[in-house]
Amino acid sequence: MDKRQVIAAYRRGFITVQECAQILGLDIGQLSSLLNDPCMDADSQAKLGKQSVNG
Repeated sequence: MDKRQVIAAYRRGFITVQECAQILGLDIGQLSSLLNDPCMDADSQAKLGKQSVNG
């Protein structure tokens, strides 16, 4: 499962922060840095669309 999807599920309230960390194999401290990372926001990635390296 994509990390962004797991984080999105946490942000939407489908899973707890402990479950999110467990699924990702992280501790709460590591997870908090991921939660603050704008690249891990699945919603913003979907809005931007996938960008091809080849153009």
